[in-house]
This record gives sequence, C-alpha cells and structure tokens, in this order.
Amino acid sequence: MPSRPGLLECIERYFAVAPLPDARVERAGALDVPLADPAWPYPARPRRDGDGAPVTVADVRAAIALQQAAGLPAALEWIPECSPEVAAAARAAGMPVEDLPLLVADDPVDLVLPSGVRLFLVGADDPALADYQRVAAIAFAHPGGAADVGEAPVDTAAEAAARTAVLRERIADGRTVMMVAMEDGEPVAVGSHQPIDIDDDSQVSEIVGVATLPRLRGRGLGAGLVSALVAHAQETADLVFLAAGDDDVARVYERIGFARIATTGVAELPAPEV
Repeated sequence: MPSRPGLLECIERYFAVAPLPDARVERAGALDVPLADPAWPYPARPRRDGDGAPVTVADVRAAIALQQAAGLPAALEWIPECSPEVAAAARAAGMPVEDLPLLVADDPVDLVLPSGVRLFLVGADDPALADYQRVAAIAFAHPGGAADVGEAPVDTAAEAAARTAVLRERIADGRTVMMVAMEDGEPVAVGSHQPIDIDDDSQVSEIVGVATLPRLRGRGLGAGLVSALVAHAQETADLVFLAAGDDDVARVYERIGFARIATTGVAELPAPEV
C-alpha cells in the first residue's frame, strides 16, 4: 500500500475532480464550492491547489451563502489530517461538526452473502431503481433500529424523480456502479462505488450509500455487499476507500480487509423549517 500521505493526496485529488463533470466550482476564500444540480449536490472542500492559506470562518460563511443561494444544502467536508483548522472555522460559523473514520481497502476478504440473498449489478434502465433508492432512504432514516418502524422522510414526487434521473445518468456513464441485494424478490440492501480517473494513469473509487433495511441487520448483508463492491472496483481502480458512519461500523470494515488511515470531517447546517 502507498504511504499514508500518498493515499490522502489521492483521496484529496479524487474529491477535487469528482464535481467537475456536473458542477461550476466557485471560490470562497480557501474553499472550493461546487454548484451543481440540487438532486446531486457536492459539499464545499478546502482547495488543494491554492496558496496554502487556511480556511477561515469568513470562508465558511461565504461558502454557505453560495450554497444557499443556489438552493443547495449548506455542507462542508474535509480531511482533518490535511486541513486541521477547518473544524474550528465550521463550528464558529454555526455548523455542527462530525468526524468519521476514513478507511482504504488494504487486503479485502471475499464474503458469502446469507443463504437466499442474491446480489445484482443495477443497470441504468432498471425499472426498480426508485425502489432501491427507497431502501437506502429507509435505512438511513433508522440508523440504529432493529425493525422497520415509520417511513423515510417524504420527498416530493419531483425531488424523487430528479434524483432517480441523475442516478440513471450516472450509472449509464459509469460514474456510479450500484449493487442491490435481493431476498424473495425484494430489495433488502444497496450500495455503490463511484470510480473517477484522477489523472491519465490512476483511478480511485469511493464506496458510498451502503444501506440495509433495519429488520435485516446483523446478518452480514452490509459486509458482503461492501466486499462485492470492492472486488468490482478493484478491477479498474488503484485505490478504493470509504468513510464509515462511526467507529463500530469502521471495525466491521476492518474485519473484511480495510485499514483506517485518517478521518473525514463533515459539517452541515440543518435544513430550515418550513
């Protein structure tokens, strides 16, 4: 595995390149602020090719203003080991801050899914794509639940359709590779990886959106899905990484061959009540 600084530089480069096909990138001091379709927003991040100036409270506030004016969530992400000053600036601007474990696929372990569960690659023309997205929405709405209680947050039909349309386009273009786990003909878990060529010779992919319906957790579905996503990503990618939701989830990933190398800082203003 490359050195830790080399890995972090590759990941930083990945995040700098990721918005470019979709977004116009504005500057807010030492921050880059991608302005894209609200159906697929990107957070602001510290600019890696600038003059090395630290991110300030004023930069964060300017980024928030740009995002809100564009109808985007006010969101900021960074690697604290690379930009240690950002957390204090975000908090001073009124943004709650969370640190998530950042891991890379080191020595992946092939896992077998539970009996009766089958895994499928999702095509861009799959008519059930919106159903797979709903699995993720329910799972993320109940991160600790052991049973399906309640529903996912309700979006308007237009918002849901817009997200599905963007996802179809990304799958068709190869920028999102989505997998779904099916049991008895129903989707029970989903996840994706998002490959990006960071230069002419290197590809990096991030594993995102891994979600299992609450009533089916504890059966190894998530770990098996991540193992399959890593295997698929490594067919072309030189580096595969993810941010875990917490330390417990990070330990699960470490057991299937990931190595923790740093943290991801996340800050987002709550959506205004209407």
